[in-house]
Amino acid sequence: MPARTNPLAEVLSASVPKIFDQAQNTTANHQKNVVALHKIHLDAAAFTESVHNGKGIKLTGEQNFEDAFIDMVCRVLVVKKGVSQAERIVKFVGTYTKYLNEKAADIKKEVDGDGDDDDDTTASRFVARLLKFLVNGFVAKDKIVRYRCVRILAEMVTHLGEIDEDVYMMLRAALVDRVHDKETNVRVQAVVALSKLCGSEDASDVNDDEPTAIDVLLDTLACDPAAEVRRAALLNIPLAPHTLPVMLGRTRDTDTVMRKLVYSQVLENNCESNYPPMGAAHPRVLSIAQRELIIRNGLGDREPAVRAAAGSLLGTWVDVARGPTKAEDDQAIQNDVNALLKFLDLHESTIAEDTLLSIFATRVDIFEHLEFKEDYWRELTPERIFLVRIFVEHCIAIKDDVKLDASLPVVTHLAFQIQNAYNAYLDDTEAAAARENEVSEEQLAREEDARLDQEFIIGELLRLAASLDYADEIGRRKMFQLIRDMISQEILPESLVSRCLDILRILSPNERDLIRVVVEVVHELRDRDAADEDAEAEKERTEAATAFGEIPSAGPSSTQGGSRKPPREPKPPSPEEQARADALDLRCLSLCIGMLERVNGTFEENSTLEGILGELIIPSVKRKELALREKGLVCLGLCCLIARRMALNSFQLFLSQIQAAPEVLKIRVLQIVFDILMVHDGDFLGRGNAGGERITEFLLHILSVEDADKVQALMCIGLAKLVLSGIVSDERVLKSLVVAYLSPDTADNQELRQCLSYFFPVFSYSSSVNQRQMMQITMPLFEQLARATRELEDDQEMVTPPQIIGMFVDWTDPQKAFDVQGQKIDNSIHVDLAADIMKALFKDDMEKEDKKVLCQVLGRLYLPDAADDDKIRTIKLLIHNLGTRRPLRDTAARNALAKFDASLSKKYADKLADFSEEEYRQLAALKDLFEFLDDIIAIDEGEEIELPKTRARKRRSQSMATDNTASGTEEGSPATSAASSSKPRSKGKENNQSKRVSGSDDDSDDDSPDKHTTPAPIRTLPKRAASVKKPAAPQIISDDEEDEDNSTETTPGPSFGRDQNQRQAGGKTMEQHSAGNTTIDSIMDSEDEEEEDEVDDILAEE
Repeated sequence: MPARTNPLAEVLSASVPKIFDQAQNTTANHQKNVVALHKIHLDAAAFTESVHNGKGIKLTGEQNFEDAFIDMVCRVLVVKKGVSQAERIVKFVGTYTKYLNEKAADIKKEVDGDGDDDDDTTASRFVARLLKFLVNGFVAKDKIVRYRCVRILAEMVTHLGEIDEDVYMMLRAALVDRVHDKETNVRVQAVVALSKLCGSEDASDVNDDEPTAIDVLLDTLACDPAAEVRRAALLNIPLAPHTLPVMLGRTRDTDTVMRKLVYSQVLENNCESNYPPMGAAHPRVLSIAQRELIIRNGLGDREPAVRAAAGSLLGTWVDVARGPTKAEDDQAIQNDVNALLKFLDLHESTIAEDTLLSIFATRVDIFEHLEFKEDYWRELTPERIFLVRIFVEHCIAIKDDVKLDASLPVVTHLAFQIQNAYNAYLDDTEAAAARENEVSEEQLAREEDARLDQEFIIGELLRLAASLDYADEIGRRKMFQLIRDMISQEILPESLVSRCLDILRILSPNERDLIRVVVEVVHELRDRDAADEDAEAEKERTEAATAFGEIPSAGPSSTQGGSRKPPREPKPPSPEEQARADALDLRCLSLCIGMLERVNGTFEENSTLEGILGELIIPSVKRKELALREKGLVCLGLCCLIARRMALNSFQLFLSQIQAAPEVLKIRVLQIVFDILMVHDGDFLGRGNAGGERITEFLLHILSVEDADKVQALMCIGLAKLVLSGIVSDERVLKSLVVAYLSPDTADNQELRQCLSYFFPVFSYSSSVNQRQMMQITMPLFEQLARATRELEDDQEMVTPPQIIGMFVDWTDPQKAFDVQGQKIDNSIHVDLAADIMKALFKDDMEKEDKKVLCQVLGRLYLPDAADDDKIRTIKLLIHNLGTRRPLRDTAARNALAKFDASLSKKYADKLADFSEEEYRQLAALKDLFEFLDDIIAIDEGEEIELPKTRARKRRSQSMATDNTASGTEEGSPATSAASSSKPRSKGKENNQSKRVSGSDDDSDDDSPDKHTTPAPIRTLPKRAASVKKPAAPQIISDDEEDEDNSTETTPGPSFGRDQNQRQAGGKTMEQHSAGNTTIDSIMDSEDEEEEDEVDDILAEE
């Protein structure tokens, strides 16, 4: 009996493939084929069968068409990405879905009048079955099938129309799963599809413990490791107030294209100013913090393409700042720029300045249309004067003299503008002070904002005055007198003092005249205050003499038969008078600081400074008030920069302030100390200076015990500058900086990490000498830091040993060294590093994982073609002896070492030919190498060394470099745990002894100083024929060493004088001082009169 045939299925199997065959060749015929396929679909849908005795209908035709359509789709699912025919079929499926739903919607509108609300249509049934089929492919094992299924769905999702709730939830869950697919291409398409689906999502339909689709997409945008996935999320997530912060975070993305797209596609395309609605990225919609974030990250990007995109965005902001109003005249352009400046904070940062400079560079039309005529100056606002100042500075930078002359006012005119603005400021300040208690808080806040605006306008006018040409003598005199009068007034805001001094420096013929003017002003301020006090005292005496019932005498007061009364002692000043005097001293110190910052001559050339040094600066240093002492120390430090003798005598004073001072004062004093060391390097850190080592020890000690992030960062910055400039070449400093960089306790100190991440490559690559210095500390630091990684606390994180050794290999790579004139690049650094690594592999106490890391890094070393024969043979000899005397137990380590040995033998076959160890032993230069090898005890196969068991102890990694500095420090010198840039982490007990990450064998694990011996290894050493090892001499630990270790927390600062006797005396004094348990804030806080006069003693020789 012949098989039953389905005539409709046969027709569909012939017509549907024909349409798909045409669609895969070109997209030009898609519309025609979509119409033809839809006609076939309708014809097939009309074919039905009755079932259950006519009680039901079976949609046989629709099912046959869906089977044929899905069969065609299946043929595409196995085609990998990039095949154009498959991509055309995907687009065809999406186009047909769109056309089918549009036709279904039209039919539904026609029959709506009949009241038929049935949503079960041919189109909905077709879409539902196709979606279920594709979702089943989401979990396929083949990554190509998963990609094609998600890709087709992403093409269809915008044209699905109305779908069933169950289908929607199934589709959403499947896409959320595919967002976390291991294949990047699948995740990209899943993100595209989910972003189109999230627009119809209702947050109320999502369970409380389940993230919404937009949350999943935002998490993908922020955290996905693939740039393509993050890019797809950025371009498809709808821009809204709740999604904008995450998108702005991508301005710091690691991918350059990603950062560029944020500016060009997301922000610039969404800042339209149509009313309504306003673009989601319009500058008026953004907050000040968001606007500044966009500008700072864009204009500060390292890539020119990103900076160009950010500049284009700022040009668009200018166009939309005022709204839809468009005008081309100069006045309108100025208003546009001023409107944009109102969106920025002009007072606190340089963002607004960078914005204007970028606009001038990218929008030349705006720059050319800016003109500042006479009417522009009649009503100045912060935005208007700021625009003028930046415009003038830009003209000076590009040397556009024509526009500069047309924009700058004459000197006299600007002087009158400054005078009028300052007088208005004085009037408003006095008026506000008079009625301070009569107005509300809101009114006071508005007046304070207005006062800040006036202060800003005066400051910008002063900065503009610094750009003028003072060839006009009349204008120069007017400006000079005005500025001098301004700095002579106490009411002048602190922020304007430096602006005035900049103009005075330009107007003064030389530095001596500038110093003379400032010193005169200081004396006037102080004398005026003293005169006011004398007048008040005289008035009080007169009032007392003419009290009620008394007659003033014409001569000296006397009594009958008695002697003259002694004069009364002056009464102490009231708190108000003392506060006014302190405020006046602060103003005078600010003037002195600004003046000294602008002086380059020596102190001896300007004898006028000696007066204010003794009358103002030294008394301020003695004061207990923090503000006065801080500014006094800054003034004294600036004097030391131009006075060598004063620096030598005062250096001990600054060091004494560091240990016990508050953090704010400590930061300023450290800045002074490092500045003095940089300027007078030969006097303090010269090679022939005995105090240089003690200064280094003292600074390393401060770094080891300091727990404030800012102080740690400042210490590392200062030490890095000293090392990079070659002033300090101590190996301990370099070790301390490395450990501070990698310490887990500095993980949150971004300033420190950023500084050192820049310092180490620059230092290493700048010279082969520096690279060799880094190579010499590589293995000791690796062993120390590798042990530290295993002793971390639960809440600490640290880079892994492979990353640590990888950084050292990169820093010491001779291929990256700069070619310095007169210095040859040392290509043998990695060869020597390989020898050091091989020697480290002989150590029994090294962990197996660390040995594996060292073996694996050997293949990354650069071995030059022209290497020294002896060095290559040394490495070969070490490899051979390692295999015979200390064979590696780890398979991966052995394989890596064998691979390195094979490459070494192949590359240097000629150097290793006829190599004999016996002949090699005759070389005197290699005596140390063979002594090292002969001391190695061979281990029998399968024999293990049992190390002495010690009590397990929880270590903290806060002082990671205790043994960094101890190795190079003489006995009796202060202990300097150098590289601990750590914060104390006490667990309920106070521990004054500094913790160590790892120490040397003789100073690390002794809990009690009474223990002088170490447990012996628990095994019998085999007999050796090569040599007899001499018995180790017992090490005796004296009580003196214990006392020195216990005194690390109160390490005295080094003392300096003009001769050795002074240095010794100072050192004894500091040692005695450190022996006590009391901590004095500074030498001025002591009650002892001798300590109170220490500043005078230090500077007595001046």
